[in-house]
Amino acid sequence: RVQVWVCCSCLELYGDSPRAAEGLCCPAGTLHLAWHSEVSGYDENMNTIRTYQVCNVFESSQNNWLRTKYIRRRGAHRIHVEMKFSVRDCSSIPNVPGSCKETFNLYYYESDFDSATKTFPNWMENPWMKVDTIAADESFSQVDLGGRVMKINTEVRSFGPVSKNGFYLAFQDYGGCMSLIAVRVFYRKCPRVIQNGAVFQETLSGAESTSLVAARGTCISNAEEVDVPIKLYCNGDGEWLVPIGRCMCRPGYESVENGTVCRGCPSGTFKASQGDEGCVHCPINSRTTSEGATNCVCRNGYYRADADPVDMPCTTIPSAPQAVISSVNETSLMLEWTPPRDSGGREDLVYNIICKSCGSGRGACTRCGDNVQFAPRQLGLTEPRIYISDLLAHTQYTFEIQAVNGVTDQSPFSPQFASVNITTNQAAPSAVSIMHQVSRTVDSITLSWSQPDQPNGVILDYELQYYEKNLSELNSTAVKSPTNTVTVQNLKAGTIYVFQVRARTVAGYGRYSGKMYFQTMTEAEYQTSVQEKLPLIIGSSAAGLVFLIAVVVIIIVCNRFLLMSTFGHSSCVRLSDSLLHFYTVTPGMKIYIDPFTYEDPNEAVREFAKEIDISCVKIEQVIGAGEFGEVCSGHLKLPGKREIFVAIKTLKSGYTEKQRRDFLSEASIMGQFDHPNIIRLEGVVTKSRPVMIITEFMENGALDSFLRQNDGQFTVIQLVGMLRGIAAGMKYLADMNYVHRDLAARNILVNSNLVCKVSDFGLSRFLEDDTSDPTYTSALGGKIPIRWTAPEAIQYRKFTSASDVWSYGIVMWEVMSYGERPYWDMTNQDVINAIEQDYRLPPPMDCPNALHQLMLDCWQKDRNHRPKFGQIVNTLDKMIRNPNSLKAMAPLSSGVNLPLLDRTIPDYTSFNTVDEWLDAIKMSQYKESFASAGFTTFDIVSQMTVEDILRVGVTLAGHQKKILNSIQVMRAQMNQIQSVEV
Repeated sequence: RVQVWVCCSCLELYGDSPRAAEGLCCPAGTLHLAWHSEVSGYDENMNTIRTYQVCNVFESSQNNWLRTKYIRRRGAHRIHVEMKFSVRDCSSIPNVPGSCKETFNLYYYESDFDSATKTFPNWMENPWMKVDTIAADESFSQVDLGGRVMKINTEVRSFGPVSKNGFYLAFQDYGGCMSLIAVRVFYRKCPRVIQNGAVFQETLSGAESTSLVAARGTCISNAEEVDVPIKLYCNGDGEWLVPIGRCMCRPGYESVENGTVCRGCPSGTFKASQGDEGCVHCPINSRTTSEGATNCVCRNGYYRADADPVDMPCTTIPSAPQAVISSVNETSLMLEWTPPRDSGGREDLVYNIICKSCGSGRGACTRCGDNVQFAPRQLGLTEPRIYISDLLAHTQYTFEIQAVNGVTDQSPFSPQFASVNITTNQAAPSAVSIMHQVSRTVDSITLSWSQPDQPNGVILDYELQYYEKNLSELNSTAVKSPTNTVTVQNLKAGTIYVFQVRARTVAGYGRYSGKMYFQTMTEAEYQTSVQEKLPLIIGSSAAGLVFLIAVVVIIIVCNRFLLMSTFGHSSCVRLSDSLLHFYTVTPGMKIYIDPFTYEDPNEAVREFAKEIDISCVKIEQVIGAGEFGEVCSGHLKLPGKREIFVAIKTLKSGYTEKQRRDFLSEASIMGQFDHPNIIRLEGVVTKSRPVMIITEFMENGALDSFLRQNDGQFTVIQLVGMLRGIAAGMKYLADMNYVHRDLAARNILVNSNLVCKVSDFGLSRFLEDDTSDPTYTSALGGKIPIRWTAPEAIQYRKFTSASDVWSYGIVMWEVMSYGERPYWDMTNQDVINAIEQDYRLPPPMDCPNALHQLMLDCWQKDRNHRPKFGQIVNTLDKMIRNPNSLKAMAPLSSGVNLPLLDRTIPDYTSFNTVDEWLDAIKMSQYKESFASAGFTTFDIVSQMTVEDILRVGVTLAGHQKKILNSIQVMRAQMNQIQSVEV
């Protein structure tokens, strides 16, 4: 409270000190009528006091006024007046008339300057503002010989709002006997205070007694507001009320001195988040480098995983597993071991199995093929045991059992491992994976098949088992063949037969292949075929010789068409039906057969895709739309098998026969593939509506969108593992002479175990001029995904496995950039021009040098210089086995392989200062951080690393990527300038 003491009529606001007590009374105020000058008297304690008094009770119509001097308001909105006075009891005065009063009135008058005179303002209620009529609680009546003895009353009144520069007070007596002893005029304010972590400056109370005046607080040093702006309210009594919001000490600072100070955490302690809690000691194996730390840095040799909380002790990599026990059973192996002696201080210990095949000679060991099966899995094992099957017989293997935990990727050292060498025993061959119909007649079918993936020795012969589809397997007939081609004779015309084949080595027979269905020709089909051939065999003997030569040429050409998957089908294919049984497929070679070479595409569907009864399929949810209809998820329950989750493509109603053929062609293609990194076909529904293609369900969907949704969430090794799976699938396709032509991250599907599988084998987009999808641009009569396509395929329509390798390089760039669009917002024509000028995409952020170099190898202009998919798989295997090779980040090269510059990033040479450059790339909030850290020239900025960017306070992943990409462009521009100067 601010109070001003005055005595008598001296009523001016003096500040905070009771100056009246120092005897600094003003001259007497204005007297009007019967108010007397100061008079001495005694209070009830017989102390001498000075008063103004009036006592004209015997005169009627009294109107006595006493006015103060001009009192300045000093910003107050409400004025309080405390009055000390005494009143004579009218009943104690002899013969007092009835007009005697025991009260008086209090008035005020506002004015911007001292303007009062003896006649102004008028001595009446208007213009004066009445505050109240003041009555005494006690009056006096006793008078002794020494003078008056008064009983002093104290009353407080307030008024407001006041808005002018000052005011006057006036006291009106209208017929009483009283003394005015002292008047105190004051206003109230809330004092400066530190509360809830904020400073509130002194605040005047409001204009009304019930007013609450809001005051905005300012956080104390090193504190920050929480949720809402912090406020306090000052009430009419000068007290702070209703606190709203609060300030808390920033990370690295703790609250001390009753919340009035935020002190930096002492060395050896830290505080990770905003709040009232105090600093805590650094976890084990960590330390701080300065006061005010928000986290503790791990000591050398110890690490903290990205997901570890900051209060978790720093940990290290585990030691190697112990006591490995191996048990070989033919071509299967059980491995067991005991956990490492030291887990590194963590509980997320898992094991990875590295399999190396060392063959029978003394050559270097190589990574095991994709055919080897690991149960429950090869990577991320939680239990110290694994079952490995489908190994090669009579082969030496080395297995490395790595112990890894959450900080293994943080360490520059390779994981610790235990190794074991084993040699597999004699075993029967694996099953034949696929069988093809070479030709057919009314009573015979010629079939061919590939060698088993794992022959496990020299194949002695094959056994083919067959029976009519409508009969039991007990009625089957077996035929042996020393080669992988056989003609089955004495069959019924127009009859469907079930065929299975198995291989034999010295170890015995392997398993039968899956059941394949082939149908002999009907008599009508045979007659039609003969009639079509008849004109070709009429003529002289000379013409017969020409015909014979022509037939041989047709057989060779048609077989070449069949093997190389070229375009269309013609009469030569029908002619070859009865002649191709002379052709023998090379043992062990898998061959893709183009379904469009079939005269009846439905026959290709029957041959390569299993028909599923509609009752086994349950559609549950629409998850997308395809080119021909909806894509759904659901369940498939085949008799005698467990129910599985599947994806279902449906053919929209109202389709044409060509649309049906194109739709099912994808199933005819997929059905020929059997590889863990190729989407698996479960079957088709063609005998019911809607027509369906049913495949395995991939929980995480398309790779490009999956990466964008999980930006920055995977380790480099995980990303390389995804790329390795894609390359393995493409190697399998290349070995079968299949060219994908649309390899892109959007056409790679990802399951819940992060296994990537190649998909989208529909060819219709290359056969129709459909402009609905901007990804595919018309070129030479077809649709081509320009950003993913090799130059020779764009210019000459030359699609080969080498052009698929180019596309794979783009997929690598998509994966390492977490799904960014290749070439950003450049037009397709700009992309074509840039590639023609030998520009290539730059390395994505944090992309290892080895990976970017592999991308550049895939983008060789001469397709003969590009690596094969088998070489790519081997290269990625080496990276996985040696993670240190992935530590070096990719520098920007120059010359012919100069990386393609992102045109959305401005040329740094157009700016004079680093600040201007930061403004241009919309990162101006980091100007002060760059300057204070010494990054003030372009030469210095161009050398910044990811660690430097973190050090200047750039913590948002998107901002880090933007700045790092801009720095990479800056480096490339500098290299160009230096090349020109040289």
